[in-house]
Amino acid sequence: MLGKIHPKNKLKSITSLLRPPSPAAKKHAPPLPGYRKNDALKPQVKLSKHASTKALHPGQAFTNPSAAPQDPLPPYRPPTTGLLSLFPPPLVPYLELIRLDKPTGTYYLFFPCLFSTLLAAPLAPAPTPLLTTSLLFLAGALIMRSAGCTINDLWDRRLDAHVARTRLRPLARGAISPRSALLFTGAQLSAGLLVLLQFPSPCLYYGAPSLLFVATYPLFKRVTHYPQLMLGLTFSWGAIMGFPALGIDLLADSAAGAAAALLYASNVAWTVLYDIIYAHMDIRDDKKAGIGSIALRHEEHTKGILAGLAVLQVGLLGAAGWAAGAGPVFFVGACGAAAGSLAVMIRRVDLKSVADCWWWFRYGCWFTGGGVSAGLLGDYVARDRGLYE
Repeated sequence: MLGKIHPKNKLKSITSLLRPPSPAAKKHAPPLPGYRKNDALKPQVKLSKHASTKALHPGQAFTNPSAAPQDPLPPYRPPTTGLLSLFPPPLVPYLELIRLDKPTGTYYLFFPCLFSTLLAAPLAPAPTPLLTTSLLFLAGALIMRSAGCTINDLWDRRLDAHVARTRLRPLARGAISPRSALLFTGAQLSAGLLVLLQFPSPCLYYGAPSLLFVATYPLFKRVTHYPQLMLGLTFSWGAIMGFPALGIDLLADSAAGAAAALLYASNVAWTVLYDIIYAHMDIRDDKKAGIGSIALRHEEHTKGILAGLAVLQVGLLGAAGWAAGAGPVFFVGACGAAAGSLAVMIRRVDLKSVADCWWWFRYGCWFTGGGVSAGLLGDYVARDRGLYE
């Protein structure tokens, strides 16, 4: 039989259990059954490699199933500074949806329109209203890029909720219902049609097919590793539109038709190039979510692919200028600016850094797009004033 424990000794034994063990005790303590060294550094619960993400709630990003639990990401907070803070709160989710405070996508959509307008201007049968045409294209780019964002977010609302960078988008966080977003898309497309009707009537027939690409692009990231190609076909459509906007019949004028086709192909290469850099920002989340991209498929060879696309873009741009009868200012200015800016970007961008990819995506738009536009404008002025004669 066990003897009785004195109350003082009983209290002493209990309090000793509440104190942390001394270093000496830790050193000589026997190991726990089944415990191995460094087990404390390993996750104690293992999930299946293919663990379902259906149980994740909106706003919870994908995490590595084999990793230890992470701190929750910060919740959504309404903007208190910047452009969006100036608008009434009920409008803010819709302005976030169309990325009003992130206009880089609008610029990328506008530049092909500007390129084709400037390249087509010397071939136009009548005096060209360059400023008016360019401003209409800018308005159309803003509206159609906004519609594209809404359509994309409708398709991706469930995926976006589990990706760190996109989890707080209005549809993903539930600030806008899918039905409201559909009605909003209809209003955007109606506004885009209104702008399109300000151009000559052939533009309606040339512009309408682009809607098919706008509506289906988000699907391609689910079925292929090359959705950037579909985005290139979509965002480059404006490279064709400048010609009919200035009254040029692409079917009757073979030189203009060839120039438009080559310029379109050049812009497809440019779009694929910059969107690969953009895709590197989400490469980890895309891998976990099962979203395809060239960046993910060819991660170890991205720089080589970018270099090849740059050569293709500049070569096709030069061919478009040759077909349109462009002069030395175009080849030195537009092609030179494209080659130089792309070479610097490809050499310097750090594809492992989200911040660096975003910086080059944002400002590379102006380095390349602005340089090509300046070269095209210079060539138009030189031809208009007879400097090549």
